[in-house]
Amino acid sequence: MLTGSTFVFDIETVPDVESGRRFHGLHALNDEDVARAMRTLRVQKTGGTDFLAHPEHRIVAISGVLRSAERLRVWSLGSPESTERELLERFFDGIEKYQPVLVSWNGNGFDLPVIHYRSLKHGVAAPLYWESGEGIRDFKYNNYLNRYHGRHLDLMDVLSGFQARAFSSLETIALMLGLPGKMGMNGGQVWDAFREGKINEIRAYCETDVLNTYLIYLQFEKLRGQLDQSGHARETERLVELLNTSTETHLTDFLGQWQGGSRAG
Repeated sequence: MLTGSTFVFDIETVPDVESGRRFHGLHALNDEDVARAMRTLRVQKTGGTDFLAHPEHRIVAISGVLRSAERLRVWSLGSPESTERELLERFFDGIEKYQPVLVSWNGNGFDLPVIHYRSLKHGVAAPLYWESGEGIRDFKYNNYLNRYHGRHLDLMDVLSGFQARAFSSLETIALMLGLPGKMGMNGGQVWDAFREGKINEIRAYCETDVLNTYLIYLQFEKLRGQLDQSGHARETERLVELLNTSTETHLTDFLGQWQGGSRAG
């Protein structure tokens, strides 16, 4: 049986071209050329990948599934016009209010380090999140920061046995379980979509990613005995009912693809 609140989250990012100009002295270039230069310089530094270092990412969407005994909700924080600072403040306000278990896919490797750096940039305070036992005794043994504690469950980390060689993508595991996987776009297309003003599409894409993650989480809870077969069925039916009542096309499309595949069970 699941108890307490759970918040499954995901972020979408674009190159932080403002910082990129300062890092690399690219003041004469426009945003598109700065982003291109940042990626080229990253390839030169790594010898292979153009995926930017964590501090070079700017958050443009944070989406989540909030699950408790009383409610189930999927949404993107803030509004399409929200600043990065506002998104971060809303993320940490939710932690202060609900004290949820955070659930992610590669949150330890990407989402949370980016959130940390961007919070540092904007001076966003989050006392409960950073608590490690000095003020609240219980947090010494179970906090959000320790990789092996329970207040943040990184599904990729745990399912791989914390072995980098065994890491897998969200897309691979979602499709393995008969879930829709990526919908609308992929992470490599977010920058172009952002430049075209398609922030609503980015937020929708992020929401479908957290739905995939949430359903993997439910399957994992069955794996470790927190849900039996009937409990798992109840939780998935709650999600079906929620998506059925939605007026958002991407959510009803997700439901259609999920029901059209082989539901994890």
